[in-house]
Amino acid sequence: MIQGMTGFGSKEKNIAGIGAVSVEIRSTNHKFREVVLHLPEGLISLEDKFKKEVESRIRRGRLTCVVYLEKKLSPQISINRQLLDEYVRVVGQLTKLYSLKDGVKVDTLINLPGVISVTEKNIPAEKLWPGLKKILSGALDDLVAMRRKEGRALFGHLKAQGESLSESIDFVKSRFKEAIKEKIVVFTTDAERAAFLKESDITEELQRIAFHARSFRQKLAAAVPIGKELDFICQEMQREANTTGAKSCDVQISSRVVQIKSEIEKLREQVQNVE
Repeated sequence: MIQGMTGFGSKEKNIAGIGAVSVEIRSTNHKFREVVLHLPEGLISLEDKFKKEVESRIRRGRLTCVVYLEKKLSPQISINRQLLDEYVRVVGQLTKLYSLKDGVKVDTLINLPGVISVTEKNIPAEKLWPGLKKILSGALDDLVAMRRKEGRALFGHLKAQGESLSESIDFVKSRFKEAIKEKIVVFTTDAERAAFLKESDITEELQRIAFHARSFRQKLAAAVPIGKELDFICQEMQREANTTGAKSCDVQISSRVVQIKSEIEKLREQVQNVE
C-alpha cells in the first residue's frame, strides 16, 4: 500500500545520566529525501547515526528531526599543550628572523588548528546512542504510522480518479469509431479519405494512454515508494492527451479530452503527496 509524505512522530524517555530525552520528527512533501537535524550540544558527533537511522525508514520527503535534553551536556575544553608549545617555538623563531615587534596574542594561539578541542563532559555521546536510538525508533514508528494512514486515504482518492479516467478513455475510443464513420462519407476520393484518416487517427494515442492508465492503477498496490513513478506516468498520460486533443475531429471527443486532461492534473496533484 502506498504511503503519504506528511506526518509527525514523537517519543520521550529517561536515559541514565542525562534525564528525560525527547525526539520529535515531522515530514512534509518533497521531490527527493532531505533530512534536517537539530541536535543539542554534546550530541553533534551522532549526526551521521541519526541521519542513517531516519534514512533506513523513510525514502522520500523533507524530514525535520529535533532532539531535546532535560539537562545540557557540559562541554569540556582540552588544550593540546605539546602542539601549542611547538606553535610558540616556531612563532618565536619567525619573530627573531624577521625582526617582528608585535607579540602573538592569546586569541591567535587558541584559534590555531588542533590547539583546542571540545569533548562531552561526563558521558560520551557514543555511550548514549543505544538509548537515543530506541527513542528515535519510537518516534519513527509514529511517523510511519501517520504516513501510512495518509497513504490509505490517498489510495482511495487515486483509485476512484483512475477509474473515472479509464471510463473517459473508453468513451473516447467508442466515440472515435462513430465519428470516423460519420465524417468519412463526406469525402469523395480515396486520397481525401486517406488524408483525413492520417490527420485525425488517434488510435495509437488512445492505446498508449489506456496502457498508462492501467499501469497507474496497478502501481497503486505496490508496497514500495512509487510516487516518482506515478508522477512520470501522469506526465506521459498528459502528453498523449494533448496530442489526442490536437488531432481530434469531433466536438464530443474534444470535450471529453478536456475532461481527461483535468482528471490527469488532479491525479498529478495528489501524487505529489505519495512517497
